Amino acid sequence: MAIGSIKRYTSQGVVLNTLKYGDNGVIVQLLTSTHGRQSYMVQGLGGSSRKSKLALFQPMFALEFEGIESSKMQMHRFGEVHSGIVLQSTPFDVKKSTMALFMAEVLHRLIKESEANTMLFDFVWGSIEALDAATEGVANFHLWFLTHLCRFLGFAPGNEYQPEAWFDISEGMFTMEPPRTDHCMTQENALLLRDMLECDVRYLSEIGLNRHQRVDFLGALMRYYGYHLDTIHHVQSIRILQEVF
Repeated sequence: MAIGSIKRYTSQGVVLNTLKYGDNGVIVQLLTSTHGRQSYMVQGLGGSSRKSKLALFQPMFALEFEGIESSKMQMHRFGEVHSGIVLQSTPFDVKKSTMALFMAEVLHRLIKESEANTMLFDFVWGSIEALDAATEGVANFHLWFLTHLCRFLGFAPGNEYQPEAWFDISEGMFTMEPPRTDHCMTQENALLLRDMLECDVRYLSEIGLNRHQRVDFLGALMRYYGYHLDTIHHVQSIRILQEVF
């Protein structure tokens, strides 16, 4: 790109985080279909337009937009930007919006690459649609999301489940021998891991879990993620999630 040149592109994006910038601006961090994780400067948010513009940049909102890139700008900018998925329920449902907040923070903490990853992006985009459409099984959605997300981050389970197996977190493998380490999932959680991996998101309600089982399995998943990606330990919204579910 020549010095000072401007490049425009069309893309889809998922809002991960926003940060106030000055009096009338925000920095919006997106997972995009064309540039991986990318930061966008949005300025001129004073007056009556502020609320309507900021409404687009809520956690896990899906956008379609024109991006502007220039060697003279430290961050990309938006040209046109509008909703990519018109959400029918998530913004108005406390459980779903809490779930979306958690998913956005997990992605914000874990994904750093500014390169397109089509499979990861399509999974995240589809998850937004699935959460919004869900009428049952919402309480299990974060567990399903984390279980499948690891496939796109490079540490999916490496073998098939067998009855009464444990799951070795450090090796990423189901095992018939109890691992000689604290880095393992119990037999109950190993079975849940298998069930979540095989479950179509539309049938999450068929995995019957009580609150204790959800909390315990989420803790096991966070240990699995934490072993492979240390930044998961900084996710703050997990406490809110555990209170709601």
